[in-house]
Amino acid sequence: MLSSTIVLRIPPKLQMTEDEFFEFCQINSELRIERNKSGELLIMPPTGGTTGNRSGSVFGELYIWARQDGTGMCFDSSTGFKLSMGDRSPDASWIKLERWNTLSPEQQDKFPPICPDFVVELRSASDNLKPLQEKMQEYMREPGVQLGWLIDRKNRRVYIYRPGLPEECLENPATVSGDPVLPGFVLNMSKIW
Repeated sequence: MLSSTIVLRIPPKLQMTEDEFFEFCQINSELRIERNKSGELLIMPPTGGTTGNRSGSVFGELYIWARQDGTGMCFDSSTGFKLSMGDRSPDASWIKLERWNTLSPEQQDKFPPICPDFVVELRSASDNLKPLQEKMQEYMREPGVQLGWLIDRKNRRVYIYRPGLPEECLENPATVSGDPVLPGFVLNMSKIW
């Protein structure tokens, strides 16, 4: 089993600017690095093969749908977003084009300062559920987010998050629908379990 997230606490005088943090992540590209709103660095090891495959399946299905739908852009787990909760990298995400196009080319090239409309987190074998649920609740407080899925393969559950609504838990669903935020997007869970 892979080790879990390492939290590095940084003294206030050593906090990185947005550009410095972006550069730090680029030169350490073998790691997934996020930064919380306290400025702590969250360093996650690369995923194992099974989790990487399942995460790729989620992104692949979202990408195919987004290409056909044409109303937004999807992003994989390597994409960092500058949010009020810190710099985060959901496993898969999607943003409406009209929102994406409000960003400058420089903002689009770095960690975009925008919360996706849709975020997905996939629980890996080494992840504790509670921190992921807390992360999803943080996403729901970000402006712009409309829908979030936390996929718990271990327990065959999908937690659905919508701003201002209680978390919904689907037990071993065959499919999960993105309607109305992602009209017509249905994820076949047999490819994920």
